[in-house]
Amino acid sequence: MRRGRVLAALVLVCTGLLGCSDGTTEPIERGIYSEPPLPAGAIPIGTDTPVPVAGDQQCGDPTASLRPSTAGGPTVEAIRARGRLIVGLDAGSNLFSFRDPLTGRIVGFDADIAREIARDLLGNPDLIEYRSLASEEREPALINRTVDLIAKTMTITCERRERVAFSTVYLRADQRVLAMKNSGIDGLADLAGKRVCVVRGTTSLDHIRRDQPAATILTVPTWADCLVVLQQRQVDAVSTDDSILAGLAAQDPYTEVVGGSISSEPYGIGIPKGDDDLVRYVNATLDRIRDDGTWVRIHNRWLSTLDPAPTPPAPKYQD
Repeated sequence: MRRGRVLAALVLVCTGLLGCSDGTTEPIERGIYSEPPLPAGAIPIGTDTPVPVAGDQQCGDPTASLRPSTAGGPTVEAIRARGRLIVGLDAGSNLFSFRDPLTGRIVGFDADIAREIARDLLGNPDLIEYRSLASEEREPALINRTVDLIAKTMTITCERRERVAFSTVYLRADQRVLAMKNSGIDGLADLAGKRVCVVRGTTSLDHIRRDQPAATILTVPTWADCLVVLQQRQVDAVSTDDSILAGLAAQDPYTEVVGGSISSEPYGIGIPKGDDDLVRYVNATLDRIRDDGTWVRIHNRWLSTLDPAPTPPAPKYQD
């Protein structure tokens, strides 16, 4: 009797828990999956949000800077006394400034430009302290003097020159669009009614909102965040400078840079306003690397996909 009860109990267990009493297959309960979370700090901007008015560009040529000099001054001497150059950049910007997974060093086009400045200023390209900044943190870092300079794809504009100083132009880019291949998005006009990722604190954000007000914008802290939300199909496209988009596209072969130029973006080294001796010293370094072939070598190392026969931007001076 006891053995019979045990066998009966086992049959009940098999029937109730495993669904194996009659050989039929019971439905399997599926997991419940939710939409991937947006990156930390992501803020949507709807089409009903007022579009920013274009700023007053009455400052002459914003790309004209101070003539180069290595005479030095109080800012240069303070950096030399400290023994290191403090540089603000984005440590997650592919091709421009990112951490090499093998060596752990910050490398890229902007990082190499900063190293050349340190080479001339301190005699050693490795005497740099890097501070990773979001785009919206660039101007406050210069205004508060928590960095000596910014080497982070920073476009020179009249509005920015009211608050910070700039070197001469060291790279020219064009704002364009990054989308998934075969998405049907071929440029700015196709972004109407679409979701577009842009980083806060950039000229790209102002341009896309003014030039395509029918797009819904998602702002995030970094361009790496934009690539993630594009891959997760939380946005339809990314818009910023083609130089930055090339770095994103290099990380995902299913994406492509499309469309013509939305705006021209001249990059300058950002420097605290009033530090004229440092501006002149940086311009002296930029002059040197234009003339001795260093600029072309750096460009070919990191940005050859943009231009196989690059020419450094010619400097313009205001004095």
